Amino acid sequence: MDNHHNTNGKCPVMHGGNTSNNTSEKDWWPNSLNLDILHQHDTKTNPFDEDFDYREELKTLDVEALKKDMHALMTDSQEWWPADWGHYGGLMIRMSWHAAGTYRTSDGRGGGNTGNQRFAPLNSWPDNVSLDKARRLLWPIKKKYGNKISWADLIILAGTIAYENMGLKTLGFSFGRPDVWHPEKDVYWGAEKEWLAPSDERYGDVEDASTMENPLAAVQMGLIYVNPEGVNGKPDPLKTAAHVRETFARMAMNDEETVALTAGGHTVGKSHGNGDATQLGPEPEAAGIEAQGFGWSNTQNTGKGRFTVSSGIEGAWTSEPTKWDNGFFEMLFNHEWELKKSPAGAWQWEPVNIKEEDKPVDVEDPSIRHNPMMTDADMAMKMDPIYREISLKFMNDPAYFSETFARAWFKLTHRDMGPKARYFGPDIPQEDLIWQDVIPQGATDYDVDAVKAKIAATGLSIAEMVSTAWDSARTFRGSDMRGGANGARIRLAPQKDWAGNEPERLQKVLGILTPIATEFGISIADVIVLAGNVGVEQAAKAAGFDVSVPFSPGRGDATDEMTDAESFAPLEPLADGFRNWLKEQYIVSPEEMMLDQAQLLGLTAPEMTVLIGGMRVMGTNHNGTKHGVFTDQEGALTTDFFVNLTDMAYTWNPTAQDTYEIRDRKTGAVIWTATRTDLVFGSNSVLRSYVEVYAQDDNKEKFVRDFIKAWTKVMNADRFDLASA
Repeated sequence: MDNHHNTNGKCPVMHGGNTSNNTSEKDWWPNSLNLDILHQHDTKTNPFDEDFDYREELKTLDVEALKKDMHALMTDSQEWWPADWGHYGGLMIRMSWHAAGTYRTSDGRGGGNTGNQRFAPLNSWPDNVSLDKARRLLWPIKKKYGNKISWADLIILAGTIAYENMGLKTLGFSFGRPDVWHPEKDVYWGAEKEWLAPSDERYGDVEDASTMENPLAAVQMGLIYVNPEGVNGKPDPLKTAAHVRETFARMAMNDEETVALTAGGHTVGKSHGNGDATQLGPEPEAAGIEAQGFGWSNTQNTGKGRFTVSSGIEGAWTSEPTKWDNGFFEMLFNHEWELKKSPAGAWQWEPVNIKEEDKPVDVEDPSIRHNPMMTDADMAMKMDPIYREISLKFMNDPAYFSETFARAWFKLTHRDMGPKARYFGPDIPQEDLIWQDVIPQGATDYDVDAVKAKIAATGLSIAEMVSTAWDSARTFRGSDMRGGANGARIRLAPQKDWAGNEPERLQKVLGILTPIATEFGISIADVIVLAGNVGVEQAAKAAGFDVSVPFSPGRGDATDEMTDAESFAPLEPLADGFRNWLKEQYIVSPEEMMLDQAQLLGLTAPEMTVLIGGMRVMGTNHNGTKHGVFTDQEGALTTDFFVNLTDMAYTWNPTAQDTYEIRDRKTGAVIWTATRTDLVFGSNSVLRSYVEVYAQDDNKEKFVRDFIKAWTKVMNADRFDLASA
């Protein structure tokens, strides 16, 4: 093959074999179940050895030297990408913000905790124009400190150091974000097929901001928050305010935090639109090989400095854009504003009358001054009644504004890290914040066998014990490390009342287990998990295997005061394929919801398979339904689910919506019933291959071992104290 990609001859290499041009199974069979989200982050994509431990590397990091180098970087301009006013602060903050700002509470995905901004699609989003330069400016520092600092940590740290360098007293910083090594396939960014498609495509009614499609938080494909020109690019600050409120709420921010972040983000730096945005070159993923990862090339004038084009909006918000101050509010409230077009043709607000000395100076020539500007979202801070009241409070109390912003910035950049137990480094704030899901350390020095014996004597059924432990642990989300069995929040609002937790059954079990925890002076969280283990051991024994399920004591019990009940609401399960339950019918298929749950739990496809088969035969279905219980030995941890699913003595017949009858092929008698989440393990070729392993006569013991291993993984998913031990 030559450099011109001449395809006239016969080439021995499969063209497009490793690119999106290669037709995939989903192209041929669009209704097939795509298991890719359970296969991502395979060790084969990771360049490090299996024994590489990022936290161990962090212990050798010279944090003060790193911070010193980061501070120096802020004003150490390079000719290939000169800093505005000689300070990279605004650019670095935007990079950090756009990494962290993709987080959403609905599924805990997005955010900056994996360094995913390095990969598609985020590295090529329209809202991330020029952030390729910010990351490349950090490369000398990454190169110097190597394995001791991840890209994920470095990208977030850059914004925090930038604020400190410009005068803000920040709340602190935590290291501890390990990198991923390829694009994250589990994050749904929207169904649109073009960048910046009209917002209408992701709303039931764009006039009602609350109708934005879940789990999305940004208003258009390729944006972090809202369109700076207004809803669908049409300026209307009051309408924009409603969308700002909704999108920030979906990113875990209240009104005060929203105003603080909007104002604090625009206190420094500027927007860039001094040129024709249509003349920019392709984004990094579409640029030529000679671009070496850079995108959006700009050949207009110098293409840099005052001629930079990114958002299309042009100008700074304050008189001193490299200084942390109260300039945003003073500029916003001390002037009247009118709509104008930027040189790039974007709508923006500019002051009607402003003194020359109050204008920000040109980024290259301090003898030249330009009008400041405001976006439609900025104007919402003045025109929306609630935002206006908060803004005026901040304007009249700069110290309170600085403190509120510092806290909101810390939350923005750390919310997706999960509990405080995952934090690392010398600058972790001592204060416990409610959104950090703090859990007290539980007792570890007690007679585990004595507790198990007490549980076994209660008369609780295998299904009751296993289901309660599962329900407590299944809330864990590997996306933002929230939820899980630690803390036993299943006994608190809102979890105790969730339909998926069968409140009546839950209260019965808790009423029996709580006195045991009190008697031994241990956490109910430990007792719930121990009860689940006792149930699994009893089920294994009934199948002929005398086993002990591994257990690590030390869970603590959270209180109502430690629990931000509102923020836990998005963790409520709408479906649980493992317990064969749907809260109601959804557009998304039950099996797809099962995959989403498995991925959030950190399970592989084989682990998901073995857990489903075991949970079915133990009789743990929600409300005791019999769908998928393909056994006459319910309660025993047998391979019957797999054996009978693969037995050709039966036929599989649809009945009501998403339910099926399993009939004897000869007599036509109904033997069992099933749901889609049962039968997909027989219909999907990959899942069936796993099912066949466990259906083999020689793998009964392997099944029990594998089930216990996967079970323990789920029970310990939130035990970050074990990982750091």
